[in-house]
Amino acid sequence: MGVLSENFPPKATWTAKDMPDCSGKVFLVTGGNSGIGFETVKELLRKGGKVYLAARSKAKAEEAIAELERETGKRAIFHELDLGNLAAVKRSAEEFASRESQLDVLINNAGVMNPPIESLTSDGYDLQFGTNVLGHFLFTKLLLPTLLSTASSNPSSKPRIINVSSIGHRFHPSIKYDTLRDGPKRRAMGSMNLYSQSKFCNILVTNELARRYGDKIVSISLHPGAIKTNLGRHMPLFTKVWNLFAAEVSLGAVTQLYAATAPEAAKMNGKYLIPWARVGEANPATANVETATKLWDWLEAEIKDV
Repeated sequence: MGVLSENFPPKATWTAKDMPDCSGKVFLVTGGNSGIGFETVKELLRKGGKVYLAARSKAKAEEAIAELERETGKRAIFHELDLGNLAAVKRSAEEFASRESQLDVLINNAGVMNPPIESLTSDGYDLQFGTNVLGHFLFTKLLLPTLLSTASSNPSSKPRIINVSSIGHRFHPSIKYDTLRDGPKRRAMGSMNLYSQSKFCNILVTNELARRYGDKIVSISLHPGAIKTNLGRHMPLFTKVWNLFAAEVSLGAVTQLYAATAPEAAKMNGKYLIPWARVGEANPATANVETATKLWDWLEAEIKDV
């Protein structure tokens, strides 16, 4: 499948209307207050799921929750999460684990794309890598006990981890470790390459999760499609042109909703999905076990003292 097919796919054969009933299941969606995250939360609520909307800003989250309630009659639960601060990520995961013993699906949807090159996390990492990869890695690691406990309590239905990547991973399918913190090489690399690198890492982490925990948890990565969202807010001219061709945001949630809820997706551990709800093929470099293991070990070392 080519890049064009991945960004401009055929008509969807599976939509949110095909979702199974989600009653009794617990979902956590990062970045659920806007864009495809908002649409994802909305459809999960409509199907009866208990949904935690994880976001940094309580004010924006509460606005989204109120709008979701108006549209669905159901209320999502705000969960504070600042992915750009590792200590805050740890507190967030601990808070979730203290209030919930069940987590059926974790959707790591939040992301940053092409911010000003000066942008860093509070811990000094490149903002895109720190948010898109490292913050989500720590959050996921700390929620693994809850996911594994959920798996043990209901062996017939494996919990799922859904990591939202991008077609952008194809444009920088390698990792330059000297660009993950600030410095001349990071700045020379440029914001778009840093974004692509982070999306490549999302797939590597997913594949490693699939190898390490596939007996209990289903891990899937995906490209949501060319969508009209505010992800490109740092590139106003590009966004204006992009939106001439991009799909509506409601359609952008389809592939992650499929990964999160479709019965057949339970057999897609380690797969990379493309629009709309199709199994695709990521860049071959994402299948390199040595590359994935090295990244995993590097990430582990970075979070060990948090």
